[in-house]
Amino acid sequence: MNKPVWLARLLTLGAFWKPWPGWGFSLTPRAGIGPLWVFDRRAGIAIGRIGGGGLLSLGIACWLARKTPTAPASVGVAWAYLAYNVVTCVTLAWASVALGGGSLPALGASVLHGAIGAAVLGALLGRGKTPVGHDLGSGVPM
Repeated sequence: MNKPVWLARLLTLGAFWKPWPGWGFSLTPRAGIGPLWVFDRRAGIAIGRIGGGGLLSLGIACWLARKTPTAPASVGVAWAYLAYNVVTCVTLAWASVALGGGSLPALGASVLHGAIGAAVLGALLGRGKTPVGHDLGSGVPM
């Protein structure tokens, strides 16, 4: 498959996948901050909402970048999406081990983020030279 098309599809996935937990953590921050809640409730609420806003922002950026995946700004969004997935993969894998005996949901989410991160990295490293402003499916200027 054409690498820019693959990158556009991965950005579309991020556009649909990231805002939902972002809204969830913004509206119900306790769900995303776990043990921090015990130490300082107000800080936990703030961190949960900030994290939710970050996920929502990443989803919006992916949505806007998906149409022109080879544009420099879109490539920057894709690198940010890669960084998010790598950090989330490692953090969830560590949390799964730290929970003693592992946690299947955390481990499953870690594997999912790792797979998406690997796919984004592959698309970024192998992206073609499709001119900006061309439809990736037909090669016709938009």
